Amino acid sequence: MIRVGILGCGRILNAHLQGFKLLRARGYDGFRITALVSRQEADARMFHTRGQGPTPRPSVLPPESGDPLAAPHTYLSDFQDDVEVKVYTDYRRLLDDRAADALLDTTPVFLHHAIGLATLDAGLHLLTQKPLAISVRAARRMVERARDRKLSLGVFENARYRPLARAVRWAFDTGLLGRPQMALMGSLGGLWSPDRVVADTPWRHDKLLGGGGGSIDIGVHQMHALRYVFGEVESVQAVARTFEPLRGNERVPANVDDTYFATVGFAQDAVAQLLWSWAGRGEEFELPGAPAFYGSRGCVKGGQLILDGGERLPLVEHFEKQMDDARRQLCFPLGLYDPFAILQWQWLEGIRTGGRDPETSGLEGLHDLAAAYAILESSVAGRRITLGEVLSGQADAYQCEIDQHYGLL
Repeated sequence: MIRVGILGCGRILNAHLQGFKLLRARGYDGFRITALVSRQEADARMFHTRGQGPTPRPSVLPPESGDPLAAPHTYLSDFQDDVEVKVYTDYRRLLDDRAADALLDTTPVFLHHAIGLATLDAGLHLLTQKPLAISVRAARRMVERARDRKLSLGVFENARYRPLARAVRWAFDTGLLGRPQMALMGSLGGLWSPDRVVADTPWRHDKLLGGGGGSIDIGVHQMHALRYVFGEVESVQAVARTFEPLRGNERVPANVDDTYFATVGFAQDAVAQLLWSWAGRGEEFELPGAPAFYGSRGCVKGGQLILDGGERLPLVEHFEKQMDDARRQLCFPLGLYDPFAILQWQWLEGIRTGGRDPETSGLEGLHDLAAAYAILESSVAGRRITLGEVLSGQADAYQCEIDQHYGLL
């Protein structure tokens, strides 16, 4: 039995608990959540037992948005009632008590590396919320520590686990779309524009707490999806801007980007264009059909597979009909389609069978983060930046202030 501790009891925890609940419903029950950790005990009690504890927080997004932050409020007692769930206000007490074998960290990014290193040093496997860490240096230390301790390290990145992402990857793997050539994704304005506090969390607009703005919060998702479909990023040429330096009615200062445009280069001349903005007044702009992926034999746009001969098919439906049993088990184990449940299953199975990492391993998270930081490093340097420069620390002009603040240099 794998004992799982959960650190961080914010709104995103509902989506994680929904995933664990689905696993139990499918008969996968070789784990129990044995501890909840939050700085305020009341926040942990909010997820402990239905009918007890404080009133759940209101969602920051409507359920129809499909965003994980809009997941229904969920209690541990909804799917397990046969173990004692301890509540802590300091994660170090959990580590000292050996109350878990593995830790799920859903805290803000500026805490990830300190918590992660302490957790790995205590011998616990770790799954942390994306992005992996506050900087590339911090993320690299986590990856190295997990490798040295022979422990599983995963990053909770759900972009690749969605059916459309799986289907696009399959279409390239099988040669249906030919060689990767171009991709386009992103939007301007929308939910948090022109100057709302994103997800009602002011730390996202502070460089020393969030690392970057949209480039890190959303750019990590975009880079992960691109890397999953097209392969490793080679270079990034980008500009990033802060058009709204004060956000919300409280006039929260923002010293990170709210807008970026980036051209991403891959092997064999493949290229992608990314854009994003949490600014933008008047009206939002969405790219019709995005995300769009083009290959040498056709494209995917608006969820449609469109081939050179004029054939047009709904890609996910076509994928469902054509994929073999091995890929079905890889993509949708236990018949699961919920990205949270799939990743949790991979993480728990990896631990059960000897410490293997999930698909979204710490190393994958490190490369996603480096590719996202390449947006900011390129904007500061005014030139194209290679992924290798960011991974090695050669290009760190933007991150230097962060690394100095956390004693990472």
